[in-house]
Amino acid sequence: MPTEDPAVRFDRVTKRYGDHTVLDGLDLEVARGERVTLIGPSGSGKTTILRLLMTLERVTDGVIHVAGQPFSHMPGRTPGKLVPASERHLAGRRRRIGMVFQQFNLFPHMSVLDNVVEAPVHVLGESRDEAAQHARDLLDLVGLADKVDARPTRLSGGQQQRVAIARALAMRPEILLLDEVTSALDPELVAEVLDVLRDVARRTDITLLCVTHEMGFARDVSDRILMFDRGRIVESGPADALLDAPAEERTRAFLGSVR
Repeated sequence: MPTEDPAVRFDRVTKRYGDHTVLDGLDLEVARGERVTLIGPSGSGKTTILRLLMTLERVTDGVIHVAGQPFSHMPGRTPGKLVPASERHLAGRRRRIGMVFQQFNLFPHMSVLDNVVEAPVHVLGESRDEAAQHARDLLDLVGLADKVDARPTRLSGGQQQRVAIARALAMRPEILLLDEVTSALDPELVAEVLDVLRDVARRTDITLLCVTHEMGFARDVSDRILMFDRGRIVESGPADALLDAPAEERTRAFLGSVR
């Protein structure tokens, strides 16, 4: 029986900025429907992984595959040879991927509903009626069904981030990236956003790749946790095993600093 291609595969991926190496020959696979959390100190390369998948950065060496197809690269004129992906190639591929950032980046002059509807209509070509119905369902999922007509400036930070989650899901991504989505929130608002993401994880089969310092959330939603340091994976394992009995001293030291 053929095996299903992973949702994401990094094949010896390196990312450098000048002389500084952020990712160092990274090999990583994420299965379809798997929930993987990346932990580690600032500057260890975690967010760079998400930025490469969102095509906000280009790889220096190596190849990224999504759903079994080259993502960072595309077939060249020579049979069997890959070349760096064109913008057109990237635009077609990245529709599979949604991302929720630290900052909400909502359009302040639009209603909550219009913020969620905008991209499906203009990027995916959905009818406004279809996009609006899907948006209402998603806003209900994130607990904001009663805020469809509100402007973002009338919402709390936690509510704005929940709109941003609905907006990302409105593009019907196969893979959802979460980059420290609670770091810009006041402490009392963190729980409401994490509860919504736990619900999304329970109620959908979306592949999830998350960067967070919230270890309780990581434990609840993750099939697997990866500990990063200096651009490499130090340790990998099931959430409970890695958080309760890490094998590596570097992992133990990091977890001690965030608990």
